[in-house]
Amino acid sequence: MKVYTQTLAAPCVTTLLFLAVFALALGGLDRQVMGMPFVEFLAPGLVIMTVAQNAFANTSSSIVGAKIQGNIVDILMPPFTANELTMGIALGGTTRGIMVGATAGLAMSLFVNMQIHQLYFIVFFGAAASLMMALIGIMAGIWSEKFDHISGVTNFVIMPLSFLSGTFYSIDSLPEAAQTLAHLNPFFYMIDGFRYGFIGQSDANPMTGVLVLCGVNAVLWMMCHRMFATGYKLKS
Repeated sequence: MKVYTQTLAAPCVTTLLFLAVFALALGGLDRQVMGMPFVEFLAPGLVIMTVAQNAFANTSSSIVGAKIQGNIVDILMPPFTANELTMGIALGGTTRGIMVGATAGLAMSLFVNMQIHQLYFIVFFGAAASLMMALIGIMAGIWSEKFDHISGVTNFVIMPLSFLSGTFYSIDSLPEAAQTLAHLNPFFYMIDGFRYGFIGQSDANPMTGVLVLCGVNAVLWMMCHRMFATGYKLKS
């Protein structure tokens, strides 16, 4: 909150700019997707993508910054278990992601008619997506030795998976082979399920998305736990 212009205001501005640019570039305000205005289809996807990116940025940059400055020892020396370290850092990133998402959603609602269809799915997929990206951020932060490595993960992993996950389109419009690949992308399920909570329509069964994100988060949690337990790239 002390740097809210960076952590809350900046993501809101970026999300609104994405809305304006892509809504106009991809067919204007008259385009229909799933029988609804394109902006109403697009808005939830932009919000959850903002949530994910900020949760990842929080944990990855925090760990890399601590490693570079040498104060990572302040995290590792206290008698915390690997599970407690994973929980503390991951929930910090999750909290930031949720706060950014709530702020961006409120800002978006000033320009787009965002109705709530199923609040449960909005809350679950918002929190699960934020946790997933926070855990990926922990892994990326531990693996990285400098901020350039984090940029590499963002540019070559996070952004491609985000943009190819159906944020700006329905995957039903893709060739069959591309649809199959999209269903292998966990980012697709977080965006599709979150969008379903608002518009009541989805490309996949929302409950499938619930199971996928629960499974992915469980695997990521175990991997982060293992990294902290073994001291991978944290202890000399």
